[in-house]
Amino acid sequence: MKFPLFKSLIVAGAVLFAWNCSDSTASGSNLSLYSDAWLLEADQDYLIYDDLHVTDTQGNPIGKIVMMPDGSPVGVLVDLEGNVLIQTVQFDNLERLTANMPTYAITGAAFLFPRDEGALLIYADGNVTDAEGRLVALADMATGGIYSIADGSLMATVPDMSQLQVLSPGDPGTKEPDPEPIVEPVVDPTVDPTVDPTVDPTVDPTVDPTVDPTPASSASTPASSAAQPKSSAAQPKSSAAQPKSSAAQPKSSASNGGCPKITTKGGGGSGWATRYWDCCKPSCSWNENAGGHPAKQCSSNGKNPSTDYGAGSVCSGGPMATCTSQIPFTVNGCDEYGFAFAAVPASNGGQCGKCFQLTFTGEGKYGDCPNCKKLANAKKKLIIMVTNIGGDVNQGQFDIMIPGGGVGQFNGCSAMGWGAQGEQYGGLLSDCEKSTSYNSSKYASCLTDKCNSVFGNDSEAKQGCLFLANWMLAASNPMHNYVEVECPDVLKNKY
Repeated sequence: MKFPLFKSLIVAGAVLFAWNCSDSTASGSNLSLYSDAWLLEADQDYLIYDDLHVTDTQGNPIGKIVMMPDGSPVGVLVDLEGNVLIQTVQFDNLERLTANMPTYAITGAAFLFPRDEGALLIYADGNVTDAEGRLVALADMATGGIYSIADGSLMATVPDMSQLQVLSPGDPGTKEPDPEPIVEPVVDPTVDPTVDPTVDPTVDPTVDPTVDPTPASSASTPASSAAQPKSSAAQPKSSAAQPKSSAAQPKSSASNGGCPKITTKGGGGSGWATRYWDCCKPSCSWNENAGGHPAKQCSSNGKNPSTDYGAGSVCSGGPMATCTSQIPFTVNGCDEYGFAFAAVPASNGGQCGKCFQLTFTGEGKYGDCPNCKKLANAKKKLIIMVTNIGGDVNQGQFDIMIPGGGVGQFNGCSAMGWGAQGEQYGGLLSDCEKSTSYNSSKYASCLTDKCNSVFGNDSEAKQGCLFLANWMLAASNPMHNYVEVECPDVLKNKY
């Protein structure tokens, strides 16, 4: 989910915190609260959480609250499509409820599927665990079918995944799964641990079995000894080769002459890269969110830039959208770096216009990822610039803007004239994973075909889609280490 008014969220968060400290709370044990929330009583009762997302009293997602930009405790309730449900929500008139919900052990963002037999947690890669974090089933994300790993039987069917509540690590009511127990090796008390079982105790280790113990052998010993300096003399040759290798480095740099200089500022960590393109106006395209330096925004077809930064997003009924000029790209003569725009966690306030370097580790967020290894082995680094925030983005996660990467929580792409955008989370690459039966060697060719087909009428969007297939080698959710860097001009010129 990408929130359009982050500055308002900060103000609202401060106000909500103050109320939480002063207001008396009522028990919410009879409602499906996963953390403390406000009760909005209307024709239908709603629960409003601290991050301003809204559910019904059974925990089903409804929409979100968009706070007034003046910082007052007043907001508007909009549904998942951006339609206004309640024009005025006065927070100072709402009752604060205290949660009384079970705890779920999770390793990443997961859909919570409540059942009478016990809740299940459904991950984006199709793994399904119980509330304790034990793998119990696999989900077909396209059909919603959940199949037992014990016998392959159908355990349940989820009619609409988008209606399920999403939990992330660190949310109230979540914890890390218990670690696997450490099994101590069984020690045989009759075996001496200091004795190497591969060594024959009858053989003298000081005697070379290849040497004949005769005077001739003894005469050959000086020759063998004389050979040692020859071997030693070879070491400077190897050492002398090092300056040659070093001298070759400027040549390598020259071959990447198009690469901009990347200057590290410091401060970073580790995480993973996801992908999305929802066509919504980026959060950083509001002046108040970007400190007076807003990101580019375009008309609903993504092609015509506009300086009306107060205008609303296509995802909430307004006229402004993401510009397709902000697709990921490379620079001629610079294969080492890729450049892109991205969303960061909503809790990371004030990061509009900041840049980070992602260095891929070769691991995948959700298990074995051969294409992630290829990406790391290629020594590629991705430089991203922040243009958006996401309520569904976690710490360390960068949600890269890639056409065909999945629309996520909102979909403002109806005016683009594109084909089907694939899985809601994961987009066209997720479609390819399933259609190839998770054969990673086929992802890139499958994704290339889909990019060419889906964006056949939009060469710019198609180029951005192909970035995932070509430069990123169709790596899905690769892990990375990141560090803040000075923004290069090639990104600032497109911001």
